[in-house]
Parts: sequence; structure tokens; C-alpha cells
Amino acid sequence: MAALRDLVAEELAEQVDPRVRTMAEAIAAKHAPASRAVLFYGSCLRQKQLEGLMLDFYLIVSDYRTTYGKSWLAAANRMIPPNVFYFEHDGLVAKYAVLSEPDFYRLNGPETRNVSVWARFAQPSRLVWAADDASRAAAIAAISRSAPTLLASAGRVEGEAPLDWWRRAFSLTYSAELRAERKGRSTSVVDADLERYQRFSGPAIAAIPALMARPSSWARRRVEGKMLSVVRLAKASATFAGGVDYIAWKINRHAGTEIDIKPWQRRWPLLAAISLLPRLLRSGAVR
Repeated sequence: MAALRDLVAEELAEQVDPRVRTMAEAIAAKHAPASRAVLFYGSCLRQKQLEGLMLDFYLIVSDYRTTYGKSWLAAANRMIPPNVFYFEHDGLVAKYAVLSEPDFYRLNGPETRNVSVWARFAQPSRLVWAADDASRAAAIAAISRSAPTLLASAGRVEGEAPLDWWRRAFSLTYSAELRAERKGRSTSVVDADLERYQRFSGPAIAAIPALMARPSSWARRRVEGKMLSVVRLAKASATFAGGVDYIAWKINRHAGTEIDIKPWQRRWPLLAAISLLPRLLRSGAVR
């Protein structure tokens, strides 16, 4: 794992727009003293024009009770991680997900069939704030588990080139969540940064333990993953201001739809999410 950890540490330390770092510091300050690290990830990582976009962060905390002080939020984060919140700072907007250090480590590894964390952190991210050297090391250790978990979950096909292995693995993870992205998005993730995935291939493959070499049951992952996506959507209606508008914006952006949110749907976001889901599935806007 040493070679892979070095690559992860180098990538996490790459520079970001100063406004991203400032926003990360504000998110960490909001949840002090529980805040341990803030990670920046997603499509905005490659964007220079940040206005009008929704930035994506993960806030890693020591424990949920200290983070919130409210028992129901702590319980929700523990039972159905992560909690997701809306955030504004200096003219930019973001959403951030909250995970404890133990949960972040676990959800980046093969202990869970849930793909949402390790599939994201097998892709590039940046560590834009850390409380101390120990929290930085913990984030590196957790994220270093994600790429081997991703590749191992797909299993290797005889004669398959490493880049095709990455593409197929991401395609499987996209099928295990409710996604608004067009078909081919999982392939473009790799093709947008071929040099990066080539560089990570050898160390990531070498870090796969022998007991993880067999592919998982993706039929079960798909059913569980899509059900979990619906549950998380319902939970987000209680924590994410403007969540229904964000969901509509994201689907319209990625799927080319023209969903228009009505006033009653903003007042009752949970009912809105439930009412929209069947139509979105039928139309193929989400899969």
C-alpha cells in the first residue's frame, strides 16, 4: 500500500482555487471542534469558473454527537450515513456530506457493498483542510483503500487492459445508484484523465488482497444501492435547504430534461421527491 498511499497523498495535496479552501475552512469552523478534515471532489474539481456551480465537499468529523449537539441528526448520520447539508460562502454555494473518521475508513473499503463512497474517492479529490497531521494521515489511509476496492469489486477479466478495468468498474458502480448522468459518463471519468488512471493502475492493482480478487454480486448491489439512494433522498429533505431545486437542476443538467419545480414541491420536499421519482425512472432521466 505504500506506493499507492504516496500517490494519494500527492494528489490530495494539489492546489485548488483559494475560494474553495476558504469555503472548506468555513465548513470546518461551523462544526468545530469535531471537524477533522474537509475533502473537495466531483466535477467542479476541473472547473475554473465556479460561479453558478454547486461545489462538493466531504466533512470528516471525530464523532456525530459532538458535530451536531442534536441527537436526531447524530442518529440519522450514524444509521444512514452521510448527512448532507447546503452551504453558502462568499458568493459560492456547496453541499457537504458528513462522515465520522471510522465511517469514512469503513465506507472506503470492502467491508460495505455500498458503492457511494469508495466509487467517488477512487476518483481524484483534494484535501483542502485538515485539523492536524493525524487527521491528514487518517484521510490518506482511508482514501487509499478506495481504488483497490473499486477494482476488486468488479473482478478482473482475462486479458483486460487496466484502463478498461477502471471503465468497467465505474460503469458497474453507476448502475448501483440512482444516477442522472447520461450513459457513457462512467467511461468519460477515466478518459478525461487517462494519465492519472494509468499512474494509479499498478499500485492500486498490487494493493488488492487475494481474498478480494473475486467479483461481488452486482445484482444485489444494484437493488440495495437504489433503495438506499431513495432513503438518502428522503433524509436529505430534512437537512438540505433547497434540496428539491438542486435535484431538479442536476437532473436537467445531466439528462437534458426540463423539470420545473412547483411551489407545493418546495413546501413539501419529501412528497416532491416521492412524486417525481416514478416519472424520472420511466423517462430514463435517472437510472
